[in-house]
Amino acid sequence: MGNNKYKVLIVEDDRSISRFVQAILESNGYQVLSAERCGQGLLVYASHMPDLVVLDLGLPDMDGEEFIRQVRRESTVPIIVLSARTEEQDKVSALDLGANDYITKPFGTAELLARVRAALRFSRLNMQAAPTGSTFTVDDLVIDYDRRQVSVGGNLIHLTQTEYNILSFLSQHTGKVMTYAAIIRSIWGTMDDGSVKKLQVNMANIRKKLGCRPGDNRYVTNELGVGYRMLDE
Repeated sequence: MGNNKYKVLIVEDDRSISRFVQAILESNGYQVLSAERCGQGLLVYASHMPDLVVLDLGLPDMDGEEFIRQVRRESTVPIIVLSARTEEQDKVSALDLGANDYITKPFGTAELLARVRAALRFSRLNMQAAPTGSTFTVDDLVIDYDRRQVSVGGNLIHLTQTEYNILSFLSQHTGKVMTYAAIIRSIWGTMDDGSVKKLQVNMANIRKKLGCRPGDNRYVTNELGVGYRMLDE
């Protein structure tokens, strides 16, 4: 079983993919449980309470989104969706239902492991929830939640209230892809026709102030057409 305390449940009906994911995870010390159907996955989930779920959407008995719906009623366990569906709408829908991340098939070993580590780290941070007096650090970027201050390499960065709120919100969900809608609802409360453009303009300003050139994903990555993710390592 390995000495890693993390249990991962794979819900995937394609046995070759399921075995591939299982082999990668087990060779990296994770304990693996597997199910081939949504209903079976929910039963295994309820009896074993895994630390992470890797979920296919196209299951034979129910859509994987139903799994997310049912689990999210009572649990914040990280869920990584694994799917052959590449449509942005499918990604957005799964993420808005509460999935933490989305990997499109085919995928590589390094990518899968990085996403698993990020999701588990997000879960740990979530359980510790930002206490007062806490700071967030990634690379040389530091966010001081008490002072509402951001610095890079020790230099204070002057952000507007909105820019700070966006960066702070992403940092509190580090490692998780946040959809445009989720960010907009959190920052402005409502969504209208110009909301996404407004968010993108703010993000461009934030990146510029943090010293990121276009295409430089040092702190925040843009998941095109879907949302943003604050990096965690």
